[in-house]
Amino acid sequence: MDAAAVFRSIPTLSVDAVKELLAGKNPGEYNLIDVRQPGEYEQGHIPGAELIPLGDLAARASKIDRTRPTVLY
Repeated sequence: MDAAAVFRSIPTLSVDAVKELLAGKNPGEYNLIDVRQPGEYEQGHIPGAELIPLGDLAARASKIDRTRPTVLY
């Protein structure tokens, strides 16, 4: 993998910007990924969010559909 792809800037969005991005879309049109730990996820999460703890993200990144917008929180 090219170093520029690994170290490219990733935009950070406000809650309002995420709401606007996802407004009117069906859950199958985007990836919503909760990167917290399982216990935190069980205490409450955004409906439709998939749990991928941050420590597992690199190993599971290839399974994320890159054709859809992705929001990590």
